[in-house]
Amino acid sequence: MPKLRNRLPSYRLHKSSNQAVVTLNGRDVYLGRHNSSESQERFKRVIQEWLANPAHGPRRSEATPPVRSDLTINELFLGYWDFVKGYYRKNGSMTSEVWSIKRALVPLIELYGCQLGSAFGPLSLKTYRQRLIDLGLTRGVINKHVGRAKRFFRWAVENELVPPSVYHALQAVAGLRCGRSTAPESEPIKPVPDDVIEAVLPHVNRYVAAMIQLQRVTGMRPGEVTIMRGRDFARTEKIWTYTPASHKTEHHGRERTIFLGPRAQEILRPFLLDDGDAYLFSPRRALEERREQVRRKSKAPLSADKRHRRRKRQPSKQPGDYYPVISYEHAINRACDRAFRIPDGLSSEEMKEWQRDHRWSPNQLRHSAATFLRKEFGIEAARIILGHSSPTVTEVYAELDRSRAADIMAKVG
Repeated sequence: MPKLRNRLPSYRLHKSSNQAVVTLNGRDVYLGRHNSSESQERFKRVIQEWLANPAHGPRRSEATPPVRSDLTINELFLGYWDFVKGYYRKNGSMTSEVWSIKRALVPLIELYGCQLGSAFGPLSLKTYRQRLIDLGLTRGVINKHVGRAKRFFRWAVENELVPPSVYHALQAVAGLRCGRSTAPESEPIKPVPDDVIEAVLPHVNRYVAAMIQLQRVTGMRPGEVTIMRGRDFARTEKIWTYTPASHKTEHHGRERTIFLGPRAQEILRPFLLDDGDAYLFSPRRALEERREQVRRKSKAPLSADKRHRRRKRQPSKQPGDYYPVISYEHAINRACDRAFRIPDGLSSEEMKEWQRDHRWSPNQLRHSAATFLRKEFGIEAARIILGHSSPTVTEVYAELDRSRAADIMAKVG
């Protein structure tokens, strides 16, 4: 049994380095600049971890010598952030992974930003993972964030900023298993019922409505439908083909061809332009059309003030040439709120719950198409049309046809 202690180890000054230090089981743990708030916070955290497992003493990575050239996690992140913004790019723009990495690492920096990177170990990673659980994130998101944290330290090792043993030790931390933690499971993405889609269409402009209808019949990804241009089409008499300028799996060397039948062609024709480089669905043109409609509907003549009122020459926010996926999703969310009318007097928590029940995302339209295609034509046809490399992925997108299973068992079971 470990020997009982009458008092906690003390927070002391290491004179030669001007750092704070605490001695745990014969090992000196350096905490940063003496009397700084960061070193005092780290002292509290180290003591808590030590009390949780006093028999084993401090982690080996905590007992690091006072090497002044060593970098803190805050300093490591500054270099990593520059790398991330340059690496995760597609067609000259940063991908969504950049912001996912930022969301993943903010809680890590809040906990351990002032700690030396070389002192980060498996127990620290598990403490960070528990912080994500406490924030209410789902198990799948937590595992992805922990993976991003590991990649952060792999980059630091690759650039010789921390010892290789740091990343090697972090590999021992396994992902959370289903049913083996308190982290909630994410709800599966469901297809959108047809009547719900029809209720929303009158509350969006014609550009957003066309994108919704195209996704509904073709199963395109949101990022594929928003960047459609005339030059990306090959039009024949019966079937058109659309090759997106950019798509999700292009960095794996895969090609993506989307087939557009008569229904999709009918949706697209009003938006085809003479300029093949112009995007078909443009928020800038949508805004111009809306302003023109307002002018036409206005019955009262413009006052002298309004006639001479000038718009800002360079407004802070201008509509772009095409809809970013997040803007497309926001347009659908706003339309859902108008179509289903948010009740009055809801608290913030009740409002969030209402929105979860009544809003839907563009990705769900892809699930709707996948479910229909799988039901009518089989999983292999659905896989080809959706652009999946494996039928297993298609199964994730397509809801199983339970009614067909029930009919079969009614006959044979």
